[in-house]
Amino acid sequence: MTSFSGHGSTTLHPQRSTVANLLVRKTDPTEVLVTEWYEISDTQHVVTTEWPCSHPFYTPEQEIHSPLLFTESTRQALALLSHTEFGIPLDHRLGWEYISCSTTPEGLRTTGSPAEVKLHITHTSVNRRRLGCARLTAEIEATRDGVRMGSAQIRYTAYPENVYRRLRGRYASAAESCARALPPGRPVNPALVGRKSDSDVVLSPTTHDNLWFLRADLTHSVLFDHPHDHIPGMVLLEAFSQAAGMVCAPQAVRPLSFDAVFKRYVELDQPCLIEAEALTRSSVKLVATQGDTVTASAMVTTAPA
Repeated sequence: MTSFSGHGSTTLHPQRSTVANLLVRKTDPTEVLVTEWYEISDTQHVVTTEWPCSHPFYTPEQEIHSPLLFTESTRQALALLSHTEFGIPLDHRLGWEYISCSTTPEGLRTTGSPAEVKLHITHTSVNRRRLGCARLTAEIEATRDGVRMGSAQIRYTAYPENVYRRLRGRYASAAESCARALPPGRPVNPALVGRKSDSDVVLSPTTHDNLWFLRADLTHSVLFDHPHDHIPGMVLLEAFSQAAGMVCAPQAVRPLSFDAVFKRYVELDQPCLIEAEALTRSSVKLVATQGDTVTASAMVTTAPA
């Protein structure tokens, strides 16, 4: 195992490190956004990420990034810190319980060069439990070129492999779950969800208004960078984002912030429904259900595109 150290930095000079794919849970090295990090205190860290001029998935429009690029940056940063700073072994399974992210339109705009986004992360709670389990809560303030561009609050868990396998039962194996996965359904028109390609659409139509099937294409190189035993949280957030845009039509909107709760794992071998309800001109309620069970829900705030 290669050792990567982020400990021991007592000044505000970054400790530069080559970030391995494994530390941020990505297989494709080009998808690693984290470039460096340093420690301010036992619970405070700064993680630097680099956003490309245009990401093949998280830049659906030429002039603006998706807010989920910020979310993916925070996901990678917390995975990194959980292993390098909090001693959580690499074979533990990480998962979200709650995530709230807010961005500014200016902070998401593209320029002619990559953007440096610094994540100022404070872990307000690190609870270690029996059998090696852990529950952590983090608050993130993000700056881009020194200007505040977003914030996030995330509660996440870490399970040792043996505990996770007992928890997941027959669904614990990623290979077996992928083999049982439903084929991706017919996509809605990409233009309706701000996309250009069918492959980037994560919703399939139903016969009801404001209700869609989640469309999981396991060959998608970004959303399914490696095999999963369930639908990843980033896929659900993308589905919520696309559904929010659909329910606001014909007004063109862009999601700017969301508060999401993850209650149950969403299985690959069962249909998952995404329901959207516009509460105000800028607020949309989203619910994901599988069978009779609500698996995740979110409130999404939008702004005119």
